[in-house]
Amino acid sequence: MHHFLSISDTPTPLIRHMLDTAIELRANPRPTMLAGKTLVCLLEKASLRTRVSFEGAMRRLGGHAMTMLGAEIGIGGRESPEDIARVLHGMVDAIMARVQDHNTLKRMAAVSRVPIINGLSDLAHPAQALADILTMVDEFSPGDVGGIGGRTLAFVGDGNNVARSLAVICGRLGLTFNICSPPGYELDPAWVDDVAGRAPAGAIRLCKDPVEAVLRADAVYCDTFVSMGQESERMQRLRVFARYQVNNELLEQAPKHAIVLHCLPASRGVEITGEGIDGPRSRVFKQAWNRLDAQMGLLATLMG
Repeated sequence: MHHFLSISDTPTPLIRHMLDTAIELRANPRPTMLAGKTLVCLLEKASLRTRVSFEGAMRRLGGHAMTMLGAEIGIGGRESPEDIARVLHGMVDAIMARVQDHNTLKRMAAVSRVPIINGLSDLAHPAQALADILTMVDEFSPGDVGGIGGRTLAFVGDGNNVARSLAVICGRLGLTFNICSPPGYELDPAWVDDVAGRAPAGAIRLCKDPVEAVLRADAVYCDTFVSMGQESERMQRLRVFARYQVNNELLEQAPKHAIVLHCLPASRGVEITGEGIDGPRSRVFKQAWNRLDAQMGLLATLMG
């Protein structure tokens, strides 16, 4: 049995298998694959794509999904993560949790007899990274996960949970990951060196200027400047990140074939302009739809 807490914790062959399975199930649905199996979704944070994609993926594969909100459960308050996992692993076949603190997932995984799946934590967003790479495969090497080796993904913005997951999955699959963040908001250089050392097929480049990041990019990626839980930092972050907006001026510096990605929800006119998210380069909504296919590949691999 495997848990899915982060890309870093997941063997590369398993990541490839999840993506290959997502592509296979998209083309050839198997509506009885997970018949009789149940996924429970625990949501400490608000969710649109994560909830719908996990519930929808289970149903498309013939299984059942139920969702509980954080206030109903009281993770770490009313009950410890360990006790929640011990109760649920006797009732369901997998647990997806979208949590404030990554340590909650680790504590659940330490005692659970069924897979624990990270639907988002402060450290990582591995389910999103699967959909992001699937979108690049669709664009540049349809049906062939190995075909995106050598491509470049440029991330402009905060060195956050999404950026960390992308950095690792790019390194594992042989892509170059360029990231440009304001001073004080970068990925930790020691962490970058560790990831790069364990994924020699790819490369991670810390760029000082957004133009430098996108010059040879095949995909230009951005995320919100103010994530859930950072509302008190909003004004400071908007000032610091102002020059990191993905707009037409920046996209003109990227190759003409480069696509635009955003994990959503987006603050239009802040980290990305309306032209960026709605223009001909955008694959943002295809990327969101790919969450469903990626989740089918993930759930089929862990539960099928």
